[in-house]
Amino acid sequence: MDIHKIILPTPYPVGDVNAFLLKGDCLTLFDAGPKTEETFEALKSGIHEAGYKMEDVEQVILTHHHPDHAGWVDAFPQAQILGHEYVDHWLKQTPEFIHYRNEFYRKQLRLQGVPERYIEKIVQVRDELEMLGTTPLTKYIQDGEEISGHPGLKAYYTPGHAQSHLIFVDEKSNEAIGGDLLLEHIASNPLVEPPIDLSFDRPKSLVQYHNSLEILKDLNISKLYTGHGGDLVNINQLISIRIEKDKHRAMEVLELLSTPKNVFELTMTLYAQVFKEQLGLTLSKTIGYLDYLENVGAVKIELIEGVLYYYRLT
Repeated sequence: MDIHKIILPTPYPVGDVNAFLLKGDCLTLFDAGPKTEETFEALKSGIHEAGYKMEDVEQVILTHHHPDHAGWVDAFPQAQILGHEYVDHWLKQTPEFIHYRNEFYRKQLRLQGVPERYIEKIVQVRDELEMLGTTPLTKYIQDGEEISGHPGLKAYYTPGHAQSHLIFVDEKSNEAIGGDLLLEHIASNPLVEPPIDLSFDRPKSLVQYHNSLEILKDLNISKLYTGHGGDLVNINQLISIRIEKDKHRAMEVLELLSTPKNVFELTMTLYAQVFKEQLGLTLSKTIGYLDYLENVGAVKIELIEGVLYYYRLT
C-alpha cells in the first residue's frame, strides 16, 4: 500500500493516535483524531508533508467511532465520510440517541451493582461526545465490502473494542489498516457499549474481541498499521499473547468467586487503587472477564433484587 502515517496528539492517557493517508485511485484518510486545535494543526501539517492540501482528501474512512479517531471529520466538508453504520449515531448525536445511550448505561450499571452515587457521574461524561465530529456519514461500509478508489482493499467487521470497529485488508500486499484491534504495547480494552441494533441487550465485548482477533489471525497479515504506536509484523504471536493474558486474568477473577459477587464488588477488589477514577473502564474489564467465564461454562448468573450475581461452577 502507498500509505503515509500521520501521528496526532490527543488529550487522552493513551497518547498519540495514528491517521493514515492512502493513495490510490482516490486520496483517502483513515481516521481523523480528536477534535482539538492541536490535533487539527498536526493533521493539516501531516497531510502537507505528504504533498497534499486538506481539500485534496476525497474520502475519510473511520475505523471506529471513538473520539480519538473520529473528531476531525468536520475538517473535510467536500469529502465523502465513510464508516460502519453505528458510527453515524455518534456523529449525529440526536437527542433520541443520547437519551437511549444514557438509559442503556443506567440500566447496565444498576445490574452491575454500582451505587447510585456513581451512576450519573459515569453516564454524564461528555468528553467522548465533545471530541467527536458532527458531520454524518455519507456512506456506510459493509462487512466484506471493497473500498471505492482502492481496488483489492476489503473491509472486515471486527467488534469488541468498539461495536463499530472495522479493519481494512489490502489483498495485494497483505497489509492492513487495523484501527485499535491490536496495538503494539497496550491491550485494546473491550468496552461496554450499546449494541448496534440499539436494544438493551449488552454485547459481550471481550468475547467479541477474541473472535475478532481470530479473524485477524486467520488473515495472516504481513503488516498491521495500528491506531496507536508502531506498525506490527509479528501479528499472530501477539494475538496469542493477548488472548492468553485475558484468559489468565479471567482465572484470577474466578478465584475471587469463592462466594457470589456482583460486578462492582469484583471491580473494587481487582482495581482497588484506580476504580474510582476509572470506573467505566474498570467495570468494562471486569465484565469482560466474567463474560469469558460464562462463555466457557465456569460461572452461572442469578438476578437478585435487580443486581446480577456471579457464582463459580468449577
